[in-house]
Amino acid sequence: MSKKLLLFIVSLLAFSQFARLSAQSPGIFDGQTDVGKVKLPGATRYDPTTQQYTISGAGTNMWFGSDEFHFVWKKMKGDFILRTNARFIGKGKEAHRKWGLMIRSSLDTSATHVNGVVHGDGLTSLQFRRTTGANTEEIKSTITAADVVQLERKGNTFTLSVARNGQTFVSEKLDNLALGDEVYAGLFVCSHNADVVEKAVFSNVRITVPAPDTLVPYRQYIGSMLEILDIATQNSTIVYQVPGSIQAPNWNKDGRSLIYNADGVLYQFNLEEKTPSLIHTGEAKKNNNDHVLSFDGKMLAISSGDGEKGASIGYVVPRTGGTPTRINKVGPSYMHGWSPDGKYLVFTGQRNGEFDIYRVPAAGGEEVRLTTAPGLDDGPEYTPDGKYIYFNSVRKGLMQLWRMKADGSEQTQITDDGFNNWFPHISPDGKWIVFISFLKEEVVPSDHPFYKHVYLRLMPAGGGPAKVIAYLYGGQGTINTPSWSPDSKRIAFISNTNLLFPIFPSGK
Repeated sequence: MSKKLLLFIVSLLAFSQFARLSAQSPGIFDGQTDVGKVKLPGATRYDPTTQQYTISGAGTNMWFGSDEFHFVWKKMKGDFILRTNARFIGKGKEAHRKWGLMIRSSLDTSATHVNGVVHGDGLTSLQFRRTTGANTEEIKSTITAADVVQLERKGNTFTLSVARNGQTFVSEKLDNLALGDEVYAGLFVCSHNADVVEKAVFSNVRITVPAPDTLVPYRQYIGSMLEILDIATQNSTIVYQVPGSIQAPNWNKDGRSLIYNADGVLYQFNLEEKTPSLIHTGEAKKNNNDHVLSFDGKMLAISSGDGEKGASIGYVVPRTGGTPTRINKVGPSYMHGWSPDGKYLVFTGQRNGEFDIYRVPAAGGEEVRLTTAPGLDDGPEYTPDGKYIYFNSVRKGLMQLWRMKADGSEQTQITDDGFNNWFPHISPDGKWIVFISFLKEEVVPSDHPFYKHVYLRLMPAGGGPAKVIAYLYGGQGTINTPSWSPDSKRIAFISNTNLLFPIFPSGK
């Protein structure tokens, strides 16, 4: 073989490999491009293990009547929500280098657009161009140096919500910006210097298509994504997704599998193989999202709508499935917690028009009422040492977290803030509580509906400041049950969207 022919073959193979790499979509996005006449090309690298994006970009600016930057995008129609955590790599050269979220009418340099942007000097703002080639306008946020950015489109209204990681969102709204139905939506980096390339890392990147206003609650559902959140890094990865509703993951004692409910039945989900398998529960065939494992991981308390007029009734069944033992004589009864010694269950029951917390022997027997305050008490769960039961109660107005001794005495309020806080889950090491917070503007205190903007928050078990560890679209079914990993390092939860991605494992 001649040297020239060998070089030609090597070049052809190299080009073929490059073409294959170039054709690959970057993660959940359709493509990437440099917008404008950038001097130095940008690039996007997607890490499928962490589901993070590293974007490099140059460009002189994104201001006045034209833009230069690197953009990774997906074509979208209708209403949707973009969200990401991000940070620059390195100190950088220009104070106005930028990373952010972009919604754009086209890939032309002078196109109309709106973006949520964080600058190198910390300036965080909502920027937009109303007409092609017009000067960019800006609404500055009161938050600087944000590292969580969310940009929501609802018709021609755009809402930018930003936060420093761990804090709650602060929002700015822009009305009457017409970008057309089909737009380009995604992530961007601009160096603010034609001769410099800057890099930023984006994590927890989500494109959410929310539930339509016409959706009938509890009869119609949108897609579900099963996510695993690392507490230390606060990076969350999607491990499974379905077009319908899956809810309330419990973490099995082996640390390698989860349990969740869907369509009235329970499934065990293998985290390594990313596959579910049915858990047989006999006559209990209308299972809801109130199910909980015993501390030794051998037994499962479930709640099934098999009572009078479809009322939920509690049962106990082996974790791997089997013949269920009925626990409650009457319903509605929703099972939430086991005592560490396995002798008792605590549940939420409606009796005589009031929802309260009750204790009942796990082998069956007479129930004991533990709360008597007017209004809803819900979500009871034992601490690992068995001394306390945490729960949520609406008795003071908003839904807040409470704690009582295992016998029901010394009921003490734990949180007191402007959110509706539900379902306190204590880590296996007994040090932390994770819970879900609904915005008081979106829900009534006694309700925890599907498909809302919610936070997952973390606080010390003894009480103290709570920090946000996840910003998501979810609600009912997100974290109704104890979902800590056995080593207290991760949380499993459900988020919701009408947009599913083929790069993640999915159900049939």
